[in-house]
Amino acid sequence: MREVHMDGGLEFRGNTLEQLRSNSPAGGWFPALQELSGHISKYTLPYVDLFLAPNLKKISIFVSSWSGRKTKVPQNALRSIASIFSALPASTLQFLLVGMGDHGIPWPYFKDSLSSVVLRCGPSLLEFGSLVPLSDEAITHLIQLPNLHTLSVSGPPPHYPASSLPLIFPPLTGFTLGEGAAREWLSLFKRIEDSVSTTQGMTPLSNVKGSLKSLDVENLCGLILNTSFFSQIRTFRNLVQLNIDTYCHDEHGQGQCNFKLNDRDVVELAMALSQLQHLLLGHPCFENTCTTTIACLLQISVHCVKLGVLGVHFNTANIVNDAKNVLEDPWFQELLLLPRSALRCLVVHDMPIDIDEAPDYETIAEVMGKIFPSLEHCAGSSGTWEDLPGVIAGTCDLS
Repeated sequence: MREVHMDGGLEFRGNTLEQLRSNSPAGGWFPALQELSGHISKYTLPYVDLFLAPNLKKISIFVSSWSGRKTKVPQNALRSIASIFSALPASTLQFLLVGMGDHGIPWPYFKDSLSSVVLRCGPSLLEFGSLVPLSDEAITHLIQLPNLHTLSVSGPPPHYPASSLPLIFPPLTGFTLGEGAAREWLSLFKRIEDSVSTTQGMTPLSNVKGSLKSLDVENLCGLILNTSFFSQIRTFRNLVQLNIDTYCHDEHGQGQCNFKLNDRDVVELAMALSQLQHLLLGHPCFENTCTTTIACLLQISVHCVKLGVLGVHFNTANIVNDAKNVLEDPWFQELLLLPRSALRCLVVHDMPIDIDEAPDYETIAEVMGKIFPSLEHCAGSSGTWEDLPGVIAGTCDLS
């Protein structure tokens, strides 16, 4: 047997488990097992260790919430789960993913046990992802594994004194930063880059600057998107996907618009990341306090011609006049002579648009149609935005 998937609800009855343990052959029941995935729950916890074969290459484990969404995991179960993490074989691992339920799972409890596994991982490790924070030693070891290409972390980066030897990042292709970790990681990138000489053409981030294709920032709300935040991101010039999955408001609608870029800032980002196919700069909100306007969209379309999905705040309070100004701008007419993005989806989320007059709506449709002639879908708010692609394509009658 090479692969096992554990169902979170599977439960052994009677003395089956005891018989499995007492009659276990030398080398365990599954000596050739290479892939283990599934849920650790109150049902599967007693027998997970039966599948810890010595040559596992891929481990994907999700710790389920205990007996309902609001029930805390008992201390004895936490200790047992931690011991399972500590016992995970690591010498041949190529893939390690550890997830946690939303309720009742204290992620930091497993910091030491999971860190011990990471410290035993070698150059065979290709992908790692975990919601559990790691020790400084473990994360430092992880980000210097030479063949690691996909990394997902939710905790902060290691403390890195300026006097230390530089961290040399591997050629990552995918990097995901969990809630609350992004700004600290980006700050670390800048600090270690500024601390070394570039006279030989190599810096700690030289490998990942050329290799990184996907950067995802997961933050539910409150992340300020300003020029400082994007200054380091602009150096990853081969990005195909930049996904800043953040909301300005919490689930109760509390908060304020966190999008602090202006048109020029957005244009500079688009010019630096010309290979983008997917760009989400946070979920556009309903505040209409941002200073970006519809004018920046054409620059995005011209500089990121491969773009298929876009989400960006832009102010719609005076969108009709802004659109007319764009149409009358000679520079706009010159840009229209250049190749533009075949954008299919514009993510508008909660961004308001309130237009009653058909001629005004046709003006918006004319501008948007020239900027994104292939637009098929506005994702998010219904109503006016929802009809826009049809107007552009001539399949929606406003009369």
